[in-house]
Amino acid sequence: MSLQERDKKHLWHPLKQHQLQPESLAIVKAKGCVLTDENGNEYIDAIASWYTCMYGHCNDYITSQVYKQMQQLDQVMFSDFTHEPAVKLSEELIKILPENQNKIYFNDNGSTAVEAGIKMALQYYFNKEDKRSTFIAFENGFHGDTFGAMSVSGLSVYNGPFEDFLIDVKRIPTPDGSNTGAILKQLKGFILNHNIAGFIYEPLMQGAAGMKTHDANGLNDILKYLKSHNILTIADEVMTGFGKTGKYFASDFIETKPDIICLSKALTAGLIPMAITSCTQDVYDAFLSNDMAKGFFHCHTYSANPVACAAAIAGIELLTSQEIQDNIKSIMNAHSTFEKHIQNHPKVKTTRHLGVIFALDLNTKMERYGDLRDKLLKFFMDRGVFLRPLGNTIYIQVPYVITDIELQKVYQVIEDVLETI
Repeated sequence: MSLQERDKKHLWHPLKQHQLQPESLAIVKAKGCVLTDENGNEYIDAIASWYTCMYGHCNDYITSQVYKQMQQLDQVMFSDFTHEPAVKLSEELIKILPENQNKIYFNDNGSTAVEAGIKMALQYYFNKEDKRSTFIAFENGFHGDTFGAMSVSGLSVYNGPFEDFLIDVKRIPTPDGSNTGAILKQLKGFILNHNIAGFIYEPLMQGAAGMKTHDANGLNDILKYLKSHNILTIADEVMTGFGKTGKYFASDFIETKPDIICLSKALTAGLIPMAITSCTQDVYDAFLSNDMAKGFFHCHTYSANPVACAAAIAGIELLTSQEIQDNIKSIMNAHSTFEKHIQNHPKVKTTRHLGVIFALDLNTKMERYGDLRDKLLKFFMDRGVFLRPLGNTIYIQVPYVITDIELQKVYQVIEDVLETI
């Protein structure tokens, strides 16, 4: 019996309606940018397996460093102990994070990184005897699937059954270069009428919304305004972090830095689940007290897993290398050339790119998980490229190690689909 058939007996896959889509492709091997299924078919992973494997699958350097760590220390609880991989990772990460970040808190995944950030903001004010309960977030943002993260997300396709159970959130549009004044006026009203604990945002690009970009100057004005009113700001860099935007973090494009940053996905190069919530010294200091209850009682069993930390350290070493930085610039240049070539196609509504991320919107209306989207996915896979459309948005977020030949194939299948749909 094939893996695909065995899978259907017991497994429940995420983001899937099994009544309509009972099959799941069985992948048995991955190397570099290529996935191989159980029948020997190969696919270029053009979205780096949800933006995680940015240095390629089974990267030899990362797996060797992880193997070494596995022989030394596999797991130890982080509440009472510390260890070299966690300490070293904190040192290396602080070097590349925005300059105001000073403390590192470990989590399991992107959603829990956001969850911890939300709880930090709420307890920050609680500890100061200034109880606050409302958050501000962008329209159509996505921050994860746990309850706090889901509350601040604006994509109702994920939240529908749970709307009555979510925390209070006020939403603002993303800045587009012309609407900042109106947004600031809206914020003024929110601040006057609600106890605002924080503003959470995906800096410069909203991933699940369809790789939608927004204006850096406008975002900076929003952050400055909120900081002037003593409101904590939380940057969700789970998708944008670790070089994907052309800088180490999207927050590096913005003058006003966040108080809290949420990290995951490419943090461990797609090898092992782990996440981090970093914060400023000021946020951390609000939890220091002779009162035990003012500590941050939020914990994950696998916090700071030594093996995951080893993967993250190796990833940072690669990210900061000249070779990877040159590769990022090469992909950015290729995206620019492809955008000029494709942007006037009659089937293309809009295009945009930031760093290694490229997106185009089809000039047609599509359901997020509808029939046409499924046909596009099958079209790409039949031609050996894994691209996963978001509604009518086709996007690319390739590993940094992709070859020119592989990248040109990705572009070609997109051109081919435009001639077919």
